[in-house]
Amino acid sequence: MQTKFIAVATAAAFAASAAAGVAHAQEIIKIGHVGPISGAQAHLGKDEENGAKLAVADLNAKGIKIAGKPVKFVLQLEDDGADPKQATTVAQKLVDAKVNGVIGHLNSGTTVPASRIYFNAGLPQISPASTNPIFTKQKFNTTFRVVANDSKLGGTLGSYAVTKLGAKKIAVIDDRTAYGMGVATEFVKGAKGAQIVDKQFTNDKATDFNAILTSIKAKNPDLVFFGGMDAVGGPLLRQMKALGIKAKFMGGDGVCTDALPRLAGATAVEGVVTCAEAGGVPAELQKNMDDFHARYRKAYNQEVQLYAPYVYDAVMTMAQAMQDAGSADPKKYLPFLAKVKYQGVTGLITFDQFGDINNGSLTLFTYPGAKKTKLEVVH
Repeated sequence: MQTKFIAVATAAAFAASAAAGVAHAQEIIKIGHVGPISGAQAHLGKDEENGAKLAVADLNAKGIKIAGKPVKFVLQLEDDGADPKQATTVAQKLVDAKVNGVIGHLNSGTTVPASRIYFNAGLPQISPASTNPIFTKQKFNTTFRVVANDSKLGGTLGSYAVTKLGAKKIAVIDDRTAYGMGVATEFVKGAKGAQIVDKQFTNDKATDFNAILTSIKAKNPDLVFFGGMDAVGGPLLRQMKALGIKAKFMGGDGVCTDALPRLAGATAVEGVVTCAEAGGVPAELQKNMDDFHARYRKAYNQEVQLYAPYVYDAVMTMAQAMQDAGSADPKKYLPFLAKVKYQGVTGLITFDQFGDINNGSLTLFTYPGAKKTKLEVVH
């Protein structure tokens, strides 16, 4: 009887040891995510972070294996505060932590300086939101993005302002960030046939626009374009209305958020705003996007702000490249990321020779009844 007990105990111990060995063999893959989790853009940064969490949860639920071995994905979440200096500090922190890849940053002004640090470390980086063309034109083989860049976004908005909205006299304001200046520059290039009657500058933390709007009002434009984010664009719109400026208002994806009516006031956006979001899906893929929004709503009890679907796809695309390479080692999977093919929530993701998404789409929106509403998707 004693012998039998010992045998059973030994067998149990062996099984426990084997199970522990399997658990120990599970490789941990660290994905860094960076966005502005503090400051005026925290609602957008948190939206991105939530998208990353959903992706990692889905990957782990699927029991992903790489080269036949079980892996577990974990996130290292960092805050760059939309500040370039803080962004480079965080980038070095992720490099030192030996993460396997980075998703971020949100702002072009943080993404571009951080990208050199990732490149020097050979660490793949996918931005889900940064649109300044400079990001992928630095000849860094580690840089990728899953949204159309400002050359397309700004240029499309400029053309739309003239051909669809009939703008003849346009005033342009930018917030002096890499994103704001970039999208405004491309907008002007695309607004062929219109007169640019005024160019004004602010900053990404400004709250008082009386001086620049007074100057603009004197020029009597029929459209005002703003290059910047909703935290500034909203109050800017509110003050335009207060000053009696009747012009239409246009902006890029930085202002194209569900939060804009709250930041500007519902009456300030009604019948006035046209904006474009980098990305968007045609009708045949809309169900996938709707399903994602429903899952997001259930998980976080709030609506998607803007970038969460693109963050989700960026994480999934990076994981796909790792599976294709049979390795999470950045040096080994980086070449596979350059030629990856992933069908995501936001559409098919493949990259050109610079790391820009191929055939990137844009979605135009307006705000009837203070509700963000799709106008059309353009490629």
